[in-house]
Amino acid sequence: MPVIHCDYLVLGSGLAGMVFALDVADKGQVILVTKDTLFTSNTSRAQGGIAAVTHQDDSVEKHIHDTMVAGAYLCDREAVRVCATDGAAAIEHLVKMGVDFTRSDDGAGFDLHQEGGHSNRRVLHVDDATGAAIQQAMMQRVMEHPNIEVMEHHLAVDLILKRRITHNPEDRTILGAYVLERASGEVKTIAAPITLLASGGAGKVYLYTSNPDVATGDGIAIAHRAGVRVANMEFYQFHPTCLYHPKAKSFLISEALRGEGGILRLPGGERFMPRYHERAELAPRDIVARAIDQEMKINGLDHVYLDMSAKSPEFVQERFPNIHAKCLQFGIDISREPIPVVPAAHYMCGGVMTDLNGQTELSGLFAAGEVAYTGLHGANRLASNSLLEAIVFSRRAAKTATAMLPERVKDSLLKTVPVWDKGRAVPADEQVIIQQTWEEVRRFMWNFVGIVRSNHRLERAKTRIDLIRREVATDYWKYTLTADLVELRSIVHVADLIIQSAWMRKESRGLHCSQNYPYKDDERFLKPTVL
Repeated sequence: MPVIHCDYLVLGSGLAGMVFALDVADKGQVILVTKDTLFTSNTSRAQGGIAAVTHQDDSVEKHIHDTMVAGAYLCDREAVRVCATDGAAAIEHLVKMGVDFTRSDDGAGFDLHQEGGHSNRRVLHVDDATGAAIQQAMMQRVMEHPNIEVMEHHLAVDLILKRRITHNPEDRTILGAYVLERASGEVKTIAAPITLLASGGAGKVYLYTSNPDVATGDGIAIAHRAGVRVANMEFYQFHPTCLYHPKAKSFLISEALRGEGGILRLPGGERFMPRYHERAELAPRDIVARAIDQEMKINGLDHVYLDMSAKSPEFVQERFPNIHAKCLQFGIDISREPIPVVPAAHYMCGGVMTDLNGQTELSGLFAAGEVAYTGLHGANRLASNSLLEAIVFSRRAAKTATAMLPERVKDSLLKTVPVWDKGRAVPADEQVIIQQTWEEVRRFMWNFVGIVRSNHRLERAKTRIDLIRREVATDYWKYTLTADLVELRSIVHVADLIIQSAWMRKESRGLHCSQNYPYKDDERFLKPTVL
């Protein structure tokens, strides 16, 4: 198949990918690659909202302070300042794109939620399905734009590196990517002077996650294989409250419920969060998740409860209509009875290292959204800062990329990029091996590299991941590629990065809690972990 050419290649269809695509589309042809449908992403599942300073009683300085505190002061202060300062402009852009944020009762301004870690009400929302509303609005714009081609049901296999063609280690440039079409199994070659990684997180590395099935860390894996540094992979945020029900898959119970008075209780009705933090249910997420995990272990529980009974049924149904309706499908009326909840892997605070304009260390390669490490989140993400980060840094990346394009298109090798060569690969005859390995990785990551860690468990995890990486590498070169094999390769790679990073941090900070090193060590570890 001939090489496909475009000016901008976007890998991922969440907020970061679509904002970037729309911002650059007037300057050139864009191909947007997405693993499933255009709607399927972590963005579409974001219930709570987007944090930004839009009220006179709030301030950028307060937002900066709250972000730094939540991140255990491991945040890059300049990245925090940029995000907080650009927040209001980001909201204006989303409104312009058609996002209809919920207004206050008098209609004079936005209805603002307060979530854990925030000192003010500053979380804008669209009822309790903010991400879905944003995704839908952006999708409409993307589908209408004549310069954007969407390739659904395709996933990235690897980046095309110039140095692999010239054999010159100094050629640190990206020339596009190889992508696999799920239905046909065909690997397509896409040449592009500019490539954006916007592939989201890696929640499927863990047994329990709020993420969709597509969140297998592909962007992290392909970037690291290409020689890009990654940072802070040990800081994986576990959302405290996912619905616990045998038929419910990855359904998030928003932070906003606790912000509006929800109380965490044990099965007997006892409230436990005041024992763990002065802000109780409004404590930062890592503290709430660890508290729930601790109570479950102490009491031999498989879940706890979130109780909204202090609010009227009318209030609950009006404020959280989608969560109320979803829980009713499972026989739970959240306006009258407590919700069974359990922590689950939710958000990757580390990622591919970029500067404040989304550039990686490889020329032509940008990253934005959850896949990127900008320094904003530090050791723990402040609630609802993720959508803000996605739009702020993808717009900065787009501005830089459009300025860079004229120079990048001069690279003559873009016209002679080699097509994918499958070599002597043969079809796999035992899919059960992939399934078994996938389940094994997710289970030991949950048990050994989860909410609380120890040296002993990390050693066990490292021993297992080293063996599995060798096995998967053998299968990768031996067998014809399938989506399952590509995704397994990704989660194994990302799991190894998380384990290595967790082993390197000999302290407890934010989302990284070590039984062997229970205290912060600012002298040695007030810096990112870089691999």
